[in-house]
Amino acid sequence: MTTFSFSTDAPSEVKAGVLILPVFQGPEFGPGVKETGLQQAYKDAKLTGKKGESLLVTKRNGDRFSAGAVLLHGVGERRTFDAAAMRKALGRVASSVGRFGHAATTFPQAVKGETGDLVQAAAEGLGLGAYRFDRYKSKNEQTSLKRVTLVGTGKADAKAGRQAARRAEVLVDAVSWARDLVNTPAGDLPPAALAWEAQKMAKAEGLTCKVWTEAELKKRGFGGILGVGQGSVNPPRLIELTYTGDGASTPIALTGKGIAFDSGGLSIKDAKGMETMKIDMGGAASILATMKAIARLKPKVNVVAAIPSAENMPGGAAQKPGDVIRHYGGTTSEVLNTDAEGRLILADALALLAEKKPACIIDTATLTGACMVALGTDITGAMGNDDALVDEIVKAGRATGDWIWPLPLHQEYRRLIDSNIADIKNIGDRWGGAITAAWFLAEFVGDVPWVHLDIAGPAFSEKGNDLGPKGATGVPVRALVRFVLDRAA
Repeated sequence: MTTFSFSTDAPSEVKAGVLILPVFQGPEFGPGVKETGLQQAYKDAKLTGKKGESLLVTKRNGDRFSAGAVLLHGVGERRTFDAAAMRKALGRVASSVGRFGHAATTFPQAVKGETGDLVQAAAEGLGLGAYRFDRYKSKNEQTSLKRVTLVGTGKADAKAGRQAARRAEVLVDAVSWARDLVNTPAGDLPPAALAWEAQKMAKAEGLTCKVWTEAELKKRGFGGILGVGQGSVNPPRLIELTYTGDGASTPIALTGKGIAFDSGGLSIKDAKGMETMKIDMGGAASILATMKAIARLKPKVNVVAAIPSAENMPGGAAQKPGDVIRHYGGTTSEVLNTDAEGRLILADALALLAEKKPACIIDTATLTGACMVALGTDITGAMGNDDALVDEIVKAGRATGDWIWPLPLHQEYRRLIDSNIADIKNIGDRWGGAITAAWFLAEFVGDVPWVHLDIAGPAFSEKGNDLGPKGATGVPVRALVRFVLDRAA
């Protein structure tokens, strides 16, 4: 785990393994470069401050800096360099400075804005960019950052800087845990194991946790979770978590799709479509990590989560295309495609949460390829029954760099999930698949304000991105935590 701190020491006096300083296009030297006396060295290397151009200078006798090394890093034009660009720039740098153990940076001084927001963005960039999943490596030659120091000026709001550093530490740890859960092979994380991870986290962080077993789910009529899970030898679970930060307030409710492995069931995927399907519990992981962060940050608000988990397998007892299941609360759905299973388990969780009359419900799910067609691999799609709530979520995503874009819950498409023999069917026509999937979920929230976040694109990066290597991303934990903190404020 990386630890974060805030300092107002002069850059040249900061003791760290490496001091990371920004250089703008020109070159135009950013905060701290002049104090180290390295301007000429950068120019002599024929560098101009273009994005990604870096010069590493190790300390020698007579140098004017206390760090073991200084990295002058090009970030492009000053006019386009904002908090989001800073987060990404430091994320790209992080993987190359892990060997130094302790990194310090003046990057928060290079952007105009509130001290806390800038310190948090810089810390997140270094912390998330340094993430590695090496649990299964027999030989691990990679080293990662253990400490990060964010350097502000003497005029900076030191209290805000310290609070932001702590907040970033909590968020980086939570996102990293979500990534670990998603990156873990499905054979090592069936529903019962995911529930055990939730219980262990809840005990450590002071959350209330209840795990519903298969027998309890049958007794209470959770037909969606049971139907999806009946083809697997690993029985399903429902994880319920409660955070109490304000005894008087109506809770925010959260849920996430927890398909521990998705073969497609009897509507089986081809091999290439199945090889990464351990990631189909990315929604559940994001909600577990959000609850972990909330428990540590202690906002004055109440939050409840109900997270369904099942394996979608084609065993002899698997549900068949054409079957009808009865969800928690009584609504029936016709299962025309067993590979449209995430909405079936989420339906049960949404109905349970709606019964609690929360202030709002937010669900996250790697739900549809259709959303990826619409928005690509970097952007989450948001659909819901309350435009103001959708706007809140989109705003939180913009503030944190977890990009979210609204899609219309077009009323005319509701008829596409009408069933001849049940209340609804689990697939619509070929077109508008992300929206018809959201309409299916909408049937279970009643009149509670609700937003569905389709994270099929950004939950997993095939090639890696600015904030981490290939694998799970932890989206949209930071956006969800920001939403909860804003609500509490």
